[in-house]
Amino acid sequence: MLSREEVRALLACVHTAHNRAFLTTVYACGLRLQEALFLEVSDIDADRMMIHVHRGKGAKDRFVPLPHATLELLRAHWRNHRNARLLFPACGRDSRSAAAADTPMAKSSVQGAFRRAKFEAGIKKRAVSVHTLRHCYATHLLEAGVNLRVIQRDLGHSSLETTMVYLHLTHKGTEDAYALIDAAMKDL
Repeated sequence: MLSREEVRALLACVHTAHNRAFLTTVYACGLRLQEALFLEVSDIDADRMMIHVHRGKGAKDRFVPLPHATLELLRAHWRNHRNARLLFPACGRDSRSAAAADTPMAKSSVQGAFRRAKFEAGIKKRAVSVHTLRHCYATHLLEAGVNLRVIQRDLGHSSLETTMVYLHLTHKGTEDAYALIDAAMKDL
């Protein structure tokens, strides 16, 4: 698990704009790597500030919240490639072929960019991968006070038990509970 500061440091060390846009979207929307790779321009609903995720795990579709800053990043990213269909098209060596690409970015190039950024950011934790950003999304939202059921829906989990795994990754709820109990019982 990475702290918010570690996620920010890692993303700041991603030097190519298309990889930074991709990894930021994975984190800011809690997406799986494959879900993000196959996002299409038409999946962005700027009016409702949502992303329509197709082909999620178990072939389920879902809508996830789209933060304003991420929408602006995606718009800037699209202006650089102008692919009519794919949000994250394969760029090619010269980045000029992205507009006409009919396949998404390569999974291996995104993973390589993540590993290089992790190294440059000085993150020594083991078992940290692109998928860790999804776990960080859930944990950071939980720490911010977002309801566990909302996180479950956004992650596309059919079972609350699957989402409850994130409870053990944070102590925030426990700390908040002690403060709330103490305040509620102070007049006894």
